Amino acid sequence: MRKRATFTLDEEILEKIAESKNGSSASERVNELLKRAFRAERRDQLEREAAAFFAQPETAEERAERRAFHKAALRTLARN
Repeated sequence: MRKRATFTLDEEILEKIAESKNGSSASERVNELLKRAFRAERRDQLEREAAAFFAQPETAEERAERRAFHKAALRTLARN
């Protein structure tokens, strides 16, 4: 569903949209750019979350669990 909205954009941005719309309407180009920006923003957020998660020091218990999982995976792969 499309809905009309009013936004104020810098003249420079409007010029870039006009230059890059390649046969589509300015509205379609803006929608495409916004979708790309939201995907990029989501990827950035996921990267920050992953960095924060892996920045935490691993406990001895977690290391032992990881080693046990790794050994079990190797045994499974060896059977196949």
